[in-house]
Parts: sequence; structure tokens; C-alpha cells
Amino acid sequence: MPGAPGPVAAPAPGEPDIRVGLAVGASTGTLGGGSGLIVTDPGGAYLARIAAGEVWRLAITGTGLAVVSPAGGRSTPTTQLGVISTDSGAPILFNGRSYRGVMTVLRDRTGMTVVNRLPLEAYLLGVVSAEMGRRSPADFEALRAQAVVSRTYALRNLHRWDADGFDLYSSVADQVYGGLGSETPEGLEAVTATGGEVLTWNGAPIDAFFYSTCGGRTANGTEVFRGADRPYLRSIADVAEDGTAYCSISPRFRWREEWSGEMLRATLHRTLPEVEGTSPGAVRTVRDVRITGITGSGRVGQLTITLDRSSVDVDGPLVRQVLRSPAGDPLRSSTFTLTAAGAGHRITRLVAEGAGAGHGVGFCQWGAVGRSRAGQDYRRILAAYYPGTVLDRRY
Repeated sequence: MPGAPGPVAAPAPGEPDIRVGLAVGASTGTLGGGSGLIVTDPGGAYLARIAAGEVWRLAITGTGLAVVSPAGGRSTPTTQLGVISTDSGAPILFNGRSYRGVMTVLRDRTGMTVVNRLPLEAYLLGVVSAEMGRRSPADFEALRAQAVVSRTYALRNLHRWDADGFDLYSSVADQVYGGLGSETPEGLEAVTATGGEVLTWNGAPIDAFFYSTCGGRTANGTEVFRGADRPYLRSIADVAEDGTAYCSISPRFRWREEWSGEMLRATLHRTLPEVEGTSPGAVRTVRDVRITGITGSGRVGQLTITLDRSSVDVDGPLVRQVLRSPAGDPLRSSTFTLTAAGAGHRITRLVAEGAGAGHGVGFCQWGAVGRSRAGQDYRRILAAYYPGTVLDRRY
């Protein structure tokens, strides 16, 4: 059973709370297993008490919600549940994972939405190491940089998903948040050392895009996000003085994917209708797959797929969703070359050899690790990936 959370400073004046969507459209879930919990209705009226160590089930009841005890008893149905710990500062367990703060469970269109609300700095404790993993002291400046990036991202995107009842998803749809179980001593150090610091442009938090591995050069913002025409989101060569890419230490620095002819046809039969609206019946024969456009940073800007009786042009931002790996995952990056056997007649084998992982705009996480190991502090790292921005303390 997870232990009690480590000590965290009280929220600073001006520090906002953040609402994190842990689950959306879920059919069920569990609460409890740690400290005691109190469950309330939208007005704060008592509905149920979950004793320490007990695990109760969240259930959908028509248009409402209820909590169900191990013995089968259930609370009065309501459209919203509030969940707090009976022990001040003790975590709440949802689906066996520990979270700081409080919970709200909302009845949504297809099931239930579970929201964790907590102070921003406490949220960052569950983000930094979830995004960066466990790190040695040589990597601490990269963790500090990630803390500033994640804080900036959160402030910039407060209320992003208001219509769904929260600010940010807990997944890569925004940034990965693992709650108490993702916290580490080095993550705590990074968040504490940079407390309240954000990156700004003209006084406002920036669009702090980040990803795993750039492959040696970052992308211009508009290569991936049409609305990201920002002076600080421009392509840079992310290399040391000797020409070595800072992110060359990444396990995703270089990669290779291969499709048989039938595997490629099956992949495109699924993805082209989903992404491009192509008729499934048109994807019977794949005659060719060619790169027909390259962006300023060397990424694939357009992919042309020749089928039996038609061709489909796929724009760069959609390439990774269309040319998925044989395992069904989005292609690691849009920096790749292609070799096609049987091109012009019927492709029998397609090989992609690529560099990096992620969209490539802004902060390269593995590049930051390489820069930290090279002796750069977090301020210099951030200035490299977001040139011209200002590091500002907001609270």
C-alpha cells in the first residue's frame, strides 16, 4: 500500500489549483484502500464514509453516480460526487493509485469523469519524473528545465478542457501526470528549486511545447501546429560544438520500421479512412508511398500514397497518424526516409529509417539531459529551446 505523501510547502500566495482529468467516459472505477474517505454530493452533503483500507466501487446509475460498498450497499445517486480524505494531507486512492488533493467524479455523456484537484506545485511533483523518469545528479538541470516547462504549460492551458470539467488530461494529450506514485526526490528538488518560475513572451506564459527526442534539429512551430507561429518556436540545430547531437543518448535517436506489402495495405486500409476520409474500398492495392515534400527542418512535409486508381496526399502533421508502425503506434517522428520494394506496381516491402521521437517543436527532453550532462544549467537549456523568452517568477 502506498505510503503517506512526503512534506510539501503550503501553496504560495497566488498559486492556482489545477484540475486533472484522470479518467473520461469510464464505466467504473474504485476508491479507497488507504486512509479513510468521505464522499459528498454537489452541495457538500454527506453521502458515504469509506473506512481506511476499504475499497468501494464507483458505479453509473441511470443518469447519476453512486459509490458501492464491498457488501453491496450504495450511496444515493447524484450527478456529481466529491471525495476528500478524513486525514488532512493523506492521499486519495483511485483505481489503486495515490493522488494528493481532492477528487470530483462527474457524470459525463458516456460514463464518468474523474478529476483530481490540487495546487499547481503539488501537481508538478507528479509530472516531472513521470515525464523524465528517474535521473542521476548529472541530469538535475534537465529536470529543473522540465519543471519550468511543465509549469508554463499548465498555466498557459488552464481551463483548456473547461467544458469537460477539468483543465488538463493526465496523459500525453497534455502532459503525463502519475500522482504520488510518480514522485521522486529529484523531482521534488527540481520543482522546489524553480518554484513559481515560468517562461514568458510579452508578459504572458508561452506555448511550451515539448517532446522526447528531436534527432539533432528541432522543428519550426508551424511545421506541426498551424497556429504556432511564434518567434520562440523556431528550428535550431541541437548539437554540441563537435557536431554531436545532444539527444544522441536517447534510445529513440535513430529508429527503423518495416512493413510487408500486406501489412502496409492493412495499416492504410485502417488509417486513411480515419485520417483522410478515403473510402476503405479504394485501399485495395498500394502501388507507391513517396515523400513529396520536406519542411525547413528536414521533416516530411507531405507524403503521397498511390493506390489502385487514385493518389492521396497526406500533410506533414498527419503523416505519423497515417503511416503507423506495424504494432499500430503512431510513427515515432516525421523525420525519416523511405525505401519501397515494388514501387510503381505493388509495394511488397516498405522500410522507414528515422530520427527522433515526437513532434519536434520546442523543448527536447533527451536533448536537455545531454545539455545538463555537458554542464549547462536550466536557464541556458531553456534559452536554447525557446530563444528570446523571459524566465519570470509568477508566485
